[in-house]
Amino acid sequence: MKIAVLTGGGDCPGLNPAIRAIVKYGVKRYGHKLIGIKYGWGGFVPEAMPSRERATLDPEEIENLAARTMELTPENVSGILTKGGTILGSSRANPIKQEKGFDLLRQRFDELNLDAVIAIGGEDTLTVAYEAFSQVRIPVVGIPKTIDNDVFGTDTTIGFATAYEIMTDAVDRLHSTAESHHMIHILEVMGRRAGWIALRAGIAGGADIILIPEFPLTLDETCAYIEERRKHGKKFSIIVVAEGYPLSSGLVIQSEQKDPFGHEQLGGVGNRLANLLKEKTGFDVRVTNPAYMQRGGSAAPFDRWIATRLGIRAVDLVHNRQFGRMAAVARNEIVDVELREIAIGSRLIPQELFEELRWLFG
Repeated sequence: MKIAVLTGGGDCPGLNPAIRAIVKYGVKRYGHKLIGIKYGWGGFVPEAMPSRERATLDPEEIENLAARTMELTPENVSGILTKGGTILGSSRANPIKQEKGFDLLRQRFDELNLDAVIAIGGEDTLTVAYEAFSQVRIPVVGIPKTIDNDVFGTDTTIGFATAYEIMTDAVDRLHSTAESHHMIHILEVMGRRAGWIALRAGIAGGADIILIPEFPLTLDETCAYIEERRKHGKKFSIIVVAEGYPLSSGLVIQSEQKDPFGHEQLGGVGNRLANLLKEKTGFDVRVTNPAYMQRGGSAAPFDRWIATRLGIRAVDLVHNRQFGRMAAVARNEIVDVELREIAIGSRLIPQELFEELRWLFG
């Protein structure tokens, strides 16, 4: 079989380990041929790429489909296990929003004489995969990746373990300076709809307050925790806040311009929260926003392991012609589920889990 592989959406640690596993397993076990599609779904349909991303392509890449592909062999994926990012590049291309986007996708799939596509991505990329399968019968298998860990149908996603490990280290490092100078330190982490990074890193690092989109504490509740600590002689506090945490005035949006999937650019909630807390508590408040460091660099061992296992399962699904499915993790086992499950919605933090852990705040 001739199988295409693509990585869409935001990059994250673990993409290259997944690509490596797909190629080595697919070639060595089954003798399949692997082709890398550059720039996510934009490799098939560059017309669907955001203008700023499309502007970075060479004219040859825009005009020539073959220039947006690369052969993948066990030899040329050797050594990529420890590399961050993705050797295939990525984009937020959305053929769903492009006029005749799926027709173009099907046409270019046929031009490349492909038998299947393995799409590695988050909610948006995998939604396109499901629609491509259901509308124009592209034989596709999905692999979930996103540091936000919000893909429905899987217990974890490629990239999440690394991101929350990095942020746990950040919480650890903020403790000493916050305590030394009697400050409130706010760590702003990624998480548009789901607060998994904030919750897991905050609990693992011993944060005093965790603010997430699913169950947002009010400003008064946050101040109450700070005052409780002050009464018990704690003259500092560590707050971890997800970028999607809504203050009373709503989300903090950096740019009103939306991407092809309808998302605004979030960011800055930490700074706005800091100003409010300074006014209400009298503490000096500082903000740390590691931004893209959360998804940069080499993958943690767990992400390399999960990416490898998911890549292998995806190849098995393709080989057995079980299309329209996604390799997934359930109770530490590698399983597969129907791709349409991602349409149920985002995988959010359960209320009972948050309420259980909230007893540790303050």
